[in-house]
Amino acid sequence: MTQASTEGRELGARLRERDLTAAPAVLNLVESRTPGAREQTAQLLAAVSPAALGGEAGAHVVGLTGPPGVGKSSLLSRLVAGWRSRGQTVAVLAVDPTSRRSGGALLGDRARIEADPSDPSVFIRSSAAGERMGGLAPATRAAASALAAAFEVVVIETVGVGQSETEVADVADTVTVVVQPASGDVLQFLKAGIMEIPDVLVVTKADLGRVATRAVADLHAALRSLGSAQTPVIAVSSVAPPVGVEELLDALQAHRQALDLPARRLRARRMHALADFIAEHGERGLRALRGRREAERWLSELDPGLDVPTLERELAQRAAAGGGSMEQVGEPVGPGGG
Repeated sequence: MTQASTEGRELGARLRERDLTAAPAVLNLVESRTPGAREQTAQLLAAVSPAALGGEAGAHVVGLTGPPGVGKSSLLSRLVAGWRSRGQTVAVLAVDPTSRRSGGALLGDRARIEADPSDPSVFIRSSAAGERMGGLAPATRAAASALAAAFEVVVIETVGVGQSETEVADVADTVTVVVQPASGDVLQFLKAGIMEIPDVLVVTKADLGRVATRAVADLHAALRSLGSAQTPVIAVSSVAPPVGVEELLDALQAHRQALDLPARRLRARRMHALADFIAEHGERGLRALRGRREAERWLSELDPGLDVPTLERELAQRAAAGGGSMEQVGEPVGPGGG
């Protein structure tokens, strides 16, 4: 067996041993489009599956999202420092819009998030979102699943309001939506029912005083009208001295402790497999499954112990049975390893 053919399993073993230095190689693998990378990513995910770990990965996977310019990176810098002060290891996957010129990450959140570069317990990586503005990068789901086996906190930061919340909610244990005072963005999304209720809402720039207090009150009122008055709304300021960061860290931890983690992670694996299938086979593949709702219903009937690559293979077999050969379903539109 060649070295290349065992790369995924070896990386998985390192992650199970909490070897944080494996993180860069993990991201390089799941983002790779070289021949064999998909198979190695499948082996990696199998090596960090609940069956291999003896249960769910121990990390708290936090989704952080909100409109561009709202202050997510400044807030995340404070959160990373807070988690580290509590002795927790942190991985940050920052998903930026794609540059049309280079195909890379346009904003480069890695450069905008402050962290001690010599701290081996913090890993930060920016990825380009690809064709979907504000969505998850193709490899983000695989990277989050893998790194959750080694790190204590894994953060997925996305840009945008709308689609990104839906996508990050399929991956994260706790979804945090960040807004700024007087923007009205999230209030409108909540009223329109476009966005699912976040697990935690954050209003930045609390140092603005009355306008920030009004934004918090408006969000509380909107949540009460939707029957979700228990959703925390926290005002923070990243300007020194920071305000509300410790309260936010406590709220995130409280949500994690109250969560039915196995159920949340099971749904995440199933949505990961469906997203990978659609990335590879496109809308024609989804039609062969009789649509997203039917695909999700069918996934819910499968063995909960199946890992993501196995679930994706089951979807492909189901589509072939329902729509003829996979050639009829549609040509692959991209690798499904991410």
